[in-house]
Amino acid sequence: MIATGRRMNATGLNQGTSGNLSVRVEGGFLLTPTGMDYDTLVPGDMVRMRMDGSYEGHREPSSEWRIHRDILATRPEVGGVLHAHSMFSTSLACLRRPIPAFHYMVTRAGGEDIRCSDYATFGTEELSRHVLVALEGRLACLMANHGMVALGATLAGAFKLAVEVETLAAMYWRALQVGEPVLLEPEEMRRVLEKFKTYGQQPARGG
Repeated sequence: MIATGRRMNATGLNQGTSGNLSVRVEGGFLLTPTGMDYDTLVPGDMVRMRMDGSYEGHREPSSEWRIHRDILATRPEVGGVLHAHSMFSTSLACLRRPIPAFHYMVTRAGGEDIRCSDYATFGTEELSRHVLVALEGRLACLMANHGMVALGATLAGAFKLAVEVETLAAMYWRALQVGEPVLLEPEEMRRVLEKFKTYGQQPARGG
């Protein structure tokens, strides 16, 4: 978790102490603490959260613990959650503009587009509800006037997807400087979604 947090800042996916990470563990999840620089964190700073919102440890949990708890509670296939204030994703989120089917790689987030959630004050139950709605059938979403969230079976998977989403946001933002991008048809996006189910798998070979 600490290494991932540092990679977030090193790659420009996040800045300063913003953003947060969680990993599912037995009985709950581990969460990064609030307001601490990733470069200063040690393993003992991670906060062990229970699903009822109580926690153990000598640090206060991230203010966005509800988002992590609610995602992990409702999405059993998810093992890692990443929230970041990445530059291009957040810029689009401040416009409350989802990422449409301008590029086939949008399907990596699980559907034909990457939605933008409604706005609510950070750290609130209302914000968590909005994020869950935007994530229905998806592995990532933008958060209005806030940032982005990416999910994965593992934290490494969530990080990889977050980088992909931020790359797509940057490409879409740049395309909008010239005009409105041509969007792919829903049938093509569904075709790509199906192809990605086996994409990158190497066949077993004898010898």
